[in-house]
Amino acid sequence: MPHPDRWMRVTPQGLYCEAGDFFIDPLRPVPRAVITHGHSDHARPDHDHVLATPETLAIMRQRMGEDRAGRRQQALRPGETVTHNGVSIRMVPAGHVLGSAQVVLDWQGSRIVVSGDYKRRPDPTCAPFEPVECDVFVTEATFALPVFRHPPAGREIARLLDSVRLFPDRAHLIGVYALGKCQRVIRLLRDAGWDRPIHLHGGLVALSELYGRLGVELGDLRPVPAPAKRGGGGLLPGEIVLAPSGAEATPWVRRLAEPVVCAASGWMRVRQRARTKGVELPLIVSDHADWEELLLTAAEVAAPEIWVTHGREDALIHALAQRGVRGRALHLLGRGEEDEDAPAAQPEPA
Repeated sequence: MPHPDRWMRVTPQGLYCEAGDFFIDPLRPVPRAVITHGHSDHARPDHDHVLATPETLAIMRQRMGEDRAGRRQQALRPGETVTHNGVSIRMVPAGHVLGSAQVVLDWQGSRIVVSGDYKRRPDPTCAPFEPVECDVFVTEATFALPVFRHPPAGREIARLLDSVRLFPDRAHLIGVYALGKCQRVIRLLRDAGWDRPIHLHGGLVALSELYGRLGVELGDLRPVPAPAKRGGGGLLPGEIVLAPSGAEATPWVRRLAEPVVCAASGWMRVRQRARTKGVELPLIVSDHADWEELLLTAAEVAAPEIWVTHGREDALIHALAQRGVRGRALHLLGRGEEDEDAPAAQPEPA
């Protein structure tokens, strides 16, 4: 059985499966790419051939355009398998965002699982993470410090609704990532009983509509209205508004009624980060595994080696060593704490 080092390596373009002659989430255009999910730090444009789940391909087309989401696009549903150059490839849900998948590779009796980004918490907008036993597990480590222990998302949404009731004359503006976090927060609100319209910044509309077309019911969504006159404001008191992170610092925010600025992110655990961004109500809602979930996953996949792609590598590798698992930092370039495309984050005119 070949050691994974013999058939998987890091290159300037990204993680390369040498036996199969394809890349996973490459940084630059390549002849053959396997894409774990639609965030732009993993899904880049202009590859010749792209293999991904149907939902990820739809998200890529929405964000990049049909002509840049892969000259040839091949959908692979969870449970299906394809073989390329003798390497078996299948997708297993990662629980990160809609369509996100781990890439399970088998070659000559050796198995590597590339997680992409993942979380272990329930999410009504995507399929849950499924652990797969393997010889090497390639993991992220975004929140790989013991301080990061995410609270239940439902508890954070309850805090938000308490604030809405407490301040009925103010709009509540929640900063979210356009892909995944936006739609998850909407569904969490619906599950908590919020059946009123939820208002969206224009930068969030297209992907939310795509989620609806792909079968994720989000309820009554409406664009944030423009003021009746230029410079007008005071709109949507007592309502919930979602916008891309950063919109609260633009003139666009003036149209809202004395907004309570909120942000939904695992990084809201860091109080200084919330203060720096002017967040009045931080909501710790993360789409990444926290410290305990990273260690739980390492135990469940039972891999003797775990390769870490990005994040807090040192702390995780040290913790794995104490558990008899060999850790290795891959130092891949181009990975963000979470994705947000510049076009999606651009605020609307005031």
